[in-house]
Amino acid sequence: MTDRRTILAALAGAGMLAMVGAGAMAQEVTLKLHQFLPAQANVPAKILDVWADNVEADSDGRIKIDRFPAMQLGGSPTELMDQAIDGVADVVWTVVGYTPGRFPSTEVFELPFLVDNARAASYAYWKMYEEHMQEEFSDVHILGAWVHGPGVIHASEPIETPDDMSGLKIRGASRQVNGLLGVLGAEPVGMPVPAIPEALSKGVIDGTTIPWEVTGALKIAELVDYHTEFTGPMLYTVTFVLAMNNDAYDSLPDDLKAVVDQNSGLEFSVFAGGTMEDVDAPAREIAVDAGNEIIELDADQSAEWAAVAQPVYDNWLADMEGQGIDGQALIDQAKALMAEYNASN
Repeated sequence: MTDRRTILAALAGAGMLAMVGAGAMAQEVTLKLHQFLPAQANVPAKILDVWADNVEADSDGRIKIDRFPAMQLGGSPTELMDQAIDGVADVVWTVVGYTPGRFPSTEVFELPFLVDNARAASYAYWKMYEEHMQEEFSDVHILGAWVHGPGVIHASEPIETPDDMSGLKIRGASRQVNGLLGVLGAEPVGMPVPAIPEALSKGVIDGTTIPWEVTGALKIAELVDYHTEFTGPMLYTVTFVLAMNNDAYDSLPDDLKAVVDQNSGLEFSVFAGGTMEDVDAPAREIAVDAGNEIIELDADQSAEWAAVAQPVYDNWLADMEGQGIDGQALIDQAKALMAEYNASN
């Protein structure tokens, strides 16, 4: 009898443990975060890891985020958005321009000489996403939307005037950047960021457009000798999103959705854009220390480039009109929201 009671008690205890374990497992969520840069690069280390660490901490460990840098889950950077849509990854960080034409409204922030502050532009970008870009992104749940700091030309020869771009093969980051390069007389070459070092070293391209912040991870200062900067509004910037699979988000219990929400949105977007711009300076110092020549164009010289770039606006506005989008209204709203941010900060 005693043995029978002991066995029953043991079985009951085991059953209770199984039920508790099942309950705990039901509350735990593991999300796969996929992106295209090495783990030590600035965006993964200073933005994505911060976001993921905060989500894990605020969920008391109920959410775990596995990080897969440098396309470790397979595919190419251009496939990241579809990986989020299809559930290959639960969360992706990607350049919106890697999928040209699919998210046309975001291109307003990629127009040349429009943005002068990454925080202000990221503020405006998120506000405009909430107001009228959600339909374009309906296949995913957007967690953050931001831009990087000033676009810089990094090249194998000095570039001071638009004429210096003539005939050069220059890597562009998006449809609008490639349009700008074409208007300037260069031959645009589209490719994701990870492909730039090999393309430079093999002479496939003569130069590249990227912000300073990522040049350290790519060792750009070792591959080119000249860097061209602009005064005033940026030559260009590029839009990013942190996007989550819809089913992965919808399947979270409400309290865990709240954890994700409180770490996402406007404040996170401004933080991300500002952080990217802030880490331009240390990366720039690498080029200075290497003895490279940094060509700093003054306001008048930069204005000359802006005048030459005007057809990019004309072409984009015509394109937007053809899609039933009021491009000028997007430009006006972006400018107003950036001014709103700058006035209050």
